[in-house]
Amino acid sequence: MKLKQIVQATMAVTALIAATAQVQAAEVEVLHYWTSGGEAKSVAELKKMMEAKGVTWKDFAVAGGGGENAMTALKARVIAGSAPTAAQIKGPSIQEWGKEGVLANIDAAASEGKWDANLPRVVSNIMKYQGHYVAAPVNVHRVNWLWVNPEVLKKAGAKAPGNWDEFFDAADKIKKAGMIAIAHGGQPWQDATVFESVALGVGGADFYKKAIVQLDQASLTGPTMIKTFDTLAKIKTYIDKDAAGRDWNLATAMVINGKAGMQFMGDWAKGEFTAAGKVAGKDFLCLAAPGTDKAFTFNIDSLTMFKVKDDQQKSQLTLASAVMSPEFQEVFNLNKGSIPARAGVSRAKFDSCALKSMDDMDATSKSGGLVPSFAHGMAIDSAKAGAIQDVIAKFMNSTMTSQAAVQALAKAAKAK
Repeated sequence: MKLKQIVQATMAVTALIAATAQVQAAEVEVLHYWTSGGEAKSVAELKKMMEAKGVTWKDFAVAGGGGENAMTALKARVIAGSAPTAAQIKGPSIQEWGKEGVLANIDAAASEGKWDANLPRVVSNIMKYQGHYVAAPVNVHRVNWLWVNPEVLKKAGAKAPGNWDEFFDAADKIKKAGMIAIAHGGQPWQDATVFESVALGVGGADFYKKAIVQLDQASLTGPTMIKTFDTLAKIKTYIDKDAAGRDWNLATAMVINGKAGMQFMGDWAKGEFTAAGKVAGKDFLCLAAPGTDKAFTFNIDSLTMFKVKDDQQKSQLTLASAVMSPEFQEVFNLNKGSIPARAGVSRAKFDSCALKSMDDMDATSKSGGLVPSFAHGMAIDSAKAGAIQDVIAKFMNSTMTSQAAVQALAKAAKAK
């Protein structure tokens, strides 16, 4: 081969290597567990947005286990030194990963997108580690909802409850009319979901923060917590005997089909009503759980960014900006049943339940009533949350007294 040909061949190879490097650089790998119908649709929209910006989307979806399987896969990747660009992580877990020194600083995207101005402080604080943004919030779920079938109320001669007395009055009437008052799935996380709404409704936001977020021992064992368990014990009497092990969506179906009157569940339940062709305000009611109309328990999904090579940082910031764009926040949350995490998203396509959620989140972020959901991994570390959840499940499935429950709760709050 002549020298000129060698030079040309070398230049061609160099160009190919450079082009390949460029392609690799403009890529994001995202680990997530959004695998159900509506969730998968939402992720497809984000993929489309990234590809329109010239960034290839490498999907790393891990189904099952409520995210546990995904976290196991993530740990293996980080230990191996090959962390993905971003992973679906939430709550205190973001801080735990921050302490490992593996998260990326995405302040550049946050500054450009004015995240501090567009996010409630309680949300932006969770997205930061040591004052720097390391995660982008995707949505906000409200957990303290009570879903009601108005036709069941009508048949029973009951009215939509606004407080605990009205709730138990409605439950009595539904039961007497031969229907199930409260649809429930007897799984530990569902028990915990009911418990936290009851604690919030009985004690208010300040009590909830002291007892369930700060794990104050006096609050955990005091009269308000005993009253919380007394109320929970009464709720148990309206749950049918087949509840053990029932999935949440099957409990929601009982309300949709008129077999049951009410269900405590987060706003992902709305997706089931919508999929069944039901209309908010007409075929089903979304009410704040009794006593919680001035409070809002939140569960936020977010994409947490991991340290990547220099040539991948631009694509990572592009991903963070796309997640926080009003366009993506709108389409993702319309599919998911949740509401946008940020301000400035058009409300035009959202239903009455979502609009109420938006208004209540805005009001509670100003009043101090916006609190993290313990049942959904937003309030305390996983070891303590698991130990507390075990106490609640035991209470729901035994003859344990309220006094014994609060002592066990206080002990569980010290779990390491």
